[in-house]
Parts: sequence; C-alpha cells; structure tokens
Amino acid sequence: MIPALIVLAVFVLLPILYVVLTYNTLVALRNHIKDAWANIDTELKRRYDLIPNLVATVKGYAAHEKEVFERITQLRAQCMASQGSPTQQAADENQLVAALQRLMAVVENYPQLKADRNFLQLQQELVNTEDRIQAARRFFNGNVRDYRNKCQTFPSSVIASMFGFESQDFFDVEPSVREVPSAKFA
Repeated sequence: MIPALIVLAVFVLLPILYVVLTYNTLVALRNHIKDAWANIDTELKRRYDLIPNLVATVKGYAAHEKEVFERITQLRAQCMASQGSPTQQAADENQLVAALQRLMAVVENYPQLKADRNFLQLQQELVNTEDRIQAARRFFNGNVRDYRNKCQTFPSSVIASMFGFESQDFFDVEPSVREVPSAKFA
C-alpha cells in the first residue's frame, strides 16, 4: 500500500504540483511586468508634465528679468533724451527709479540670480526624470527577462505554451532618446 502511494505521488501528484507552481510563477512574473510597465508609464507622464511646466516657469521668470532690464534700458534712454519741463523729466526719472528699485529688489531677494537657479533646477529635474525612467526601464526589462527565461526553458516552456503565456517585449529606447533632453530657450 505504501509503495503504491509513493508511486502515485511521484507520477501524479508531483507533476501536478509542478504545473501549479510553474503556472503561479508565470502569473506572478507577468504581473510584475505589468507593474513595471505602470512605473515606466508614470515616469514618462512625469516627464511629459514636468518639462513643459518647468520650461514655462523658467521662461516666465526669465521674461520678467528681461522685462526689467529692457524697461531700465528704455527709461534710461528716455531720461537722457528728455528735453521737456522739469516736471516731465521728473516723471521720467521717477519711472526709472521705480524700475531700478524693482531691479534692486530682484538682486536683494535673489543674490544668485534666480533665473540661473531655475535653469539649474530645470536641468537637474530633467536629469532626475531621465534617471528615473532609466531605472524603471531596467526594472521592467529585468522582469521581462525573468519571464522570458521561464517561458522558454524546459519544462516550464511546455506549461507556458499550454496555458497561453505569450512572449513579452523589452522596452528598448531609440538612441536619440537615451540622452537627457536639452531645453533650448530662444
């Protein structure tokens, strides 16, 4: 009786147990791939949202600085050319002084020009985002590799084909996307 149970276990139960364990492993690996892709998708969306917002912020600030400098230059020229009454010249000078005060407030509040910091922040955020995308891509590709190994090695390949586990593709990036994108401000 006991030898019959051992034979039954070896020839029936162990293969069934192997099939169940392999099936569950394949399902878990497939779910890891889906999770890893969701991480890539999240990081790509971060890039898509982050870059335009940071660029707009930096451009907005740089435009503000440009406006201050242009306004000062314009008012200086206007003051130098002013040949009107003292009241008219005073009005021109008051505008120039107000513009200079705005400039000094910018300099006092932002000893290292705020625009430079924003440009550095933009560059750093781009690098961080690209690094996060690369890390998520490596994680995804590692899961795909493990899944493909399980689907393609014998005897688990038999179970994978029996239950319709399809091959998954790696997330390959075109060479032009592998470098950190450059943000150019015209």
